[in-house]
Amino acid sequence: MSGMKELSQKVLTGDVRSASRLIRNLEDQIPGTQVAMQQIFTKTGNAHVIGITGAPGAGKSTLTDELVFSYRQRNKTVGVLAVDPTSPFTGGALLGDRIRMLRHAEDKGVFLRSLATRGSMGGISKAVGEAIHVMDAMGKDSIIVETVGVGQQEVEIINHAHTVIVVLVPGMGDEIQALKAGLMEIADIFIINKADRDGAGNLYKEVTNMVHMSVTEGGWEIPVLLVESVQEPKKFAESVSVIGDKIEDHYRYLVDNNLLSERLRRKTAAEFNEALWGAILQPVLNDLDAGGEMEKMVNKLLKKETDPYTLAAEVAVRYKNKA
Repeated sequence: MSGMKELSQKVLTGDVRSASRLIRNLEDQIPGTQVAMQQIFTKTGNAHVIGITGAPGAGKSTLTDELVFSYRQRNKTVGVLAVDPTSPFTGGALLGDRIRMLRHAEDKGVFLRSLATRGSMGGISKAVGEAIHVMDAMGKDSIIVETVGVGQQEVEIINHAHTVIVVLVPGMGDEIQALKAGLMEIADIFIINKADRDGAGNLYKEVTNMVHMSVTEGGWEIPVLLVESVQEPKKFAESVSVIGDKIEDHYRYLVDNNLLSERLRRKTAAEFNEALWGAILQPVLNDLDAGGEMEKMVNKLLKKETDPYTLAAEVAVRYKNKA
């Protein structure tokens, strides 16, 4: 375990290689990794966490790339967690961070990391919360989490981010989606990307009307921002700089109105639930798998010899008595 403690100390100095190794260990659930997390947890809570979510093809990666550049222009250090689909062959992220954001790869003020969903629903990986802590402990001013993009149910990011940005684009059915619950309800900032496309005006009107009818946390007025094509680099950069301003405005609003503590409470509760799952349920599942009992139980269920509720109750009683 001394190796894990040494690893955590290097992370606290901002060492990128150690941080990458720790995040990889978290993804792979390497035994003993929690020792390193225990060492760094009390040093976290200083970074502004920004979630960028939206449907596939909305341009989240391009916006994230330019937002990182905008933050670096403001002399802020940035961590980026880009959540990608899982490779069916390696189990790793299907797209690499170097491919996404090559121009930041050599910038020591930016730490980029891709995470695989590994079957997790909600657009993020189970390791995201812990990876945020790692980047926070490194001393990053802002941490951007770009979700994988799965549609209306991609709402888990609200449990990890202080500021949530929802990216929409014309022509992808967003005019209808704007009237639905789910993804649209978690936004602190809306971005209509590729606003030079046909239908941008209608989408802007739909989203603006929805915002005016909604009740927001503490009275925050949700901005709806238009961003035109990346093919106009100067205009695109200016638009993303405005997004950076609005993100800062939202963070100040949370602080000034004592709302940040509520978001931190929600984030902490979600992380505690994950920790309980890892400490209580995962060892039980591992034990059942190792002894071949899981397969036997599944076979019984397939033959309709019993039901999952009865089996779960039996397992719960058995392990409760062991404790």
